[in-house]
Amino acid sequence: MPCSPKEIGSLFLFEKLRPEQLGRLCAEGRVERFDPGPVYTEGEPATCFYVMIEGTVVLSRRVGGDDVEVTRTSQRGVYAGAMQAYLGDRLRQVYINSMRVTEPTRFFVLPAGTFADIMREWFPMAVHLLEGLFFGSRSTQAAVGQRERLLALGSLSAGLTHELNNPAAAAVRATAALRERVARMRHKLALIAEGPFSRDQLANLVDIQQRTAERVAKAPALTPLEASDREDALTDWLEDHGIDQGWQLAPTFVQAGLDVDWLEQVAAAVEEEILPGTVGWLNCTVETELLMDEIADSTTRVSRLVDAAKQYSQLDRAPYQVADVHELLDSTLLMLSGKIGSRIRVVKEYDRTLPRIPACPAELNQVWTNLIDNAVCAMDGTGGGTLTVRTALHDDRLLVEFRDTGPGVPPEIRDRIFDPFFTTKPVGRGTGLGLDISRRIVVNKHHGSLDVESVPGDTRFRVLLPLTAAGPGGTALTSDDRTTSQEPA
Repeated sequence: MPCSPKEIGSLFLFEKLRPEQLGRLCAEGRVERFDPGPVYTEGEPATCFYVMIEGTVVLSRRVGGDDVEVTRTSQRGVYAGAMQAYLGDRLRQVYINSMRVTEPTRFFVLPAGTFADIMREWFPMAVHLLEGLFFGSRSTQAAVGQRERLLALGSLSAGLTHELNNPAAAAVRATAALRERVARMRHKLALIAEGPFSRDQLANLVDIQQRTAERVAKAPALTPLEASDREDALTDWLEDHGIDQGWQLAPTFVQAGLDVDWLEQVAAAVEEEILPGTVGWLNCTVETELLMDEIADSTTRVSRLVDAAKQYSQLDRAPYQVADVHELLDSTLLMLSGKIGSRIRVVKEYDRTLPRIPACPAELNQVWTNLIDNAVCAMDGTGGGTLTVRTALHDDRLLVEFRDTGPGVPPEIRDRIFDPFFTTKPVGRGTGLGLDISRRIVVNKHHGSLDVESVPGDTRFRVLLPLTAAGPGGTALTSDDRTTSQEPA
């Protein structure tokens, strides 16, 4: 369509240009009319810069399998397209959104190369400033984001080291005690071998030992009162049968699930003169079994912690997969247990009937980490509190809610807490990117939402995630997408 320098000059982007500059724009650009429908598609090579003369334009972003509308306007002069062409080959020049029109619409269209040449020629100083702002902002955000991850890694490493140390130390102690008990068992066995026992008597002792070990494996859990009553009964029985220091043996037997009936069975199976030695030998057996159980429990806990660390980091898993949010939440809570400490009570209100969802688990774990860390920091200032983690179905989406009993988020800053670099933590404790990163992961990567409700004593961060989504091909949105170039000016 005909290009009129006067009409082009009435657009606010070009209103300060000289007549010869407007003439060059009309000579190298064009006016084009589009019927309702698409103009360009996100991800295609950015070949043109568009300035709307009249009509209605809609910009959308691809999130998951959907196109999400981000802007709809009829304002003359709004622009979109190859807005960063002046950066040249230093940036991959593709459309970062999709544009369509809803009614017949006219645009002034300038080829990307011409737009870049005009920018460099007419506004050299502005180009230098824009380049510096663009790359400087990206470098700063990358550096601070890296520091945020390193801070989280340091905190998690400290907590994991603390959690691993306890079962590892318990296993070391139990191993040393087990070595001593095995030595005593060898000594007892040597005494038995020197005694006047027949083959049948020795076989009977071995059978009693085997049945004792089986009882230990099935020991019931007793209340303190039940355990105390059983210890008293065992002590009396041992003393009545001439066994010295029965009060020392009784607690071990009770812990192993043994009772007076079991001792009566032992007494009936052996001669009276060897009963004390038999009970002593069986005590070594019981202690050995209990120590092996302690070692098994400790090493199992270490293994569980290592599995939680793998689950948290997702190092050996695909970045995008169908995941159980409860497994992710549990691994994050376990990794942060050292930081949470004993002053904060953790309550889990999980709806275990919720389905697994397609997600990027490692990145969701980062969201959980940031939200839990904020809750813990808030409650630290009040001497402790309660952290409640709740999952539920909410309007066909999966809800994950983190509720803390801290002082709350003041109303005057509630609208700013998701802004990059905004933090209320002391200097050195926060970068102000935690909530910003969390929101981008939830909204951009998972097509969900993240919001907050807060009053003193009850602050709730609510994450809503879709139950279904397309594959990750359409979710690769980067931090660069947060620049103003994603929307028309």
